[in-house]
Amino acid sequence: MDELKAPIFHIIHGSFVDGYGIRTTVFLKGCPLQCIWCCNPEGQKFQPELKVTAAKCNGCGNCIPVCPEQAISLAEEEGTTKLRIDRQRCTNCFKCMDVCYTGAMERFGEYYTVDELFEVIKKDEQFYRSSGGGVTIGGGEATCYAPFVLELIKKCKEHYIHTAVDTCGFVTTPEGIKVLEEADLLLYDVKGIDEKEHIANTGVSNKVILDNLKRLDSIGKPMFIRVPVIPGYTDSDETLEAIATLLGSLKSVERVDIMAVHEFGKVKYEQLGMEYKLNVQAIPPERQEKIKALFEAHGLKTQLGG
Repeated sequence: MDELKAPIFHIIHGSFVDGYGIRTTVFLKGCPLQCIWCCNPEGQKFQPELKVTAAKCNGCGNCIPVCPEQAISLAEEEGTTKLRIDRQRCTNCFKCMDVCYTGAMERFGEYYTVDELFEVIKKDEQFYRSSGGGVTIGGGEATCYAPFVLELIKKCKEHYIHTAVDTCGFVTTPEGIKVLEEADLLLYDVKGIDEKEHIANTGVSNKVILDNLKRLDSIGKPMFIRVPVIPGYTDSDETLEAIATLLGSLKSVERVDIMAVHEFGKVKYEQLGMEYKLNVQAIPPERQEKIKALFEAHGLKTQLGG
């Protein structure tokens, strides 16, 4: 049998926001949702992608002749040489990266085996022990790589490392459900209650997401719920009240994280040649406190910022 592999686009060491204690957070590449406010666009597609940081390009042109698809060009704009990538032609062969000496050409995503990834996780073991932390597996959507994640969870449990899975909840396979059941903790996204709004905002129905949430609650799975609050999309009092009412009726919700909008991912859209469509203002602190109070009124332990 071939060794299990999965594309990882980021690993964070020393995270305090992805579960209990100090954690190592692993981001797998590929997601079934296309959220308008996505701050990790490099996690949407299921294969490694070319990352281009135009500001690092010195205009040497080394990359142009090595591109088999002729997808790279240099253009003069306002007296400055600009690097251009035709994303329709680019096949992410990364030959350009091999001859780029300034770091303008890099990649989002590297394949790891379970053993290779576990060796990275294990290096932080002393911090898990001292803080009650562990590993958090997210994405993208971790359950899209269910056999890989199940094997990783098994390895972690054999070494008494706490496991959390960060999930959008849109899980339709038995193996994916098994991932959610095997994790010690779930970080579970709830992005809205109204189905039509959810489809418009994320590209998928929330029926499966809410059904999975209720079923996981019924088996007593510990969960932190993450609620993105995006002005004009998910921030109305009616939407937040509906979410709070649902969560307040569940027994396994240990905490609700209010995830206020930010633009930290904007630069990554540029690096991928993608359009950044979100155009909203930050939520004032007083409004965030009111939202927090709304959820607390339903008996929910609530945290701002996640």
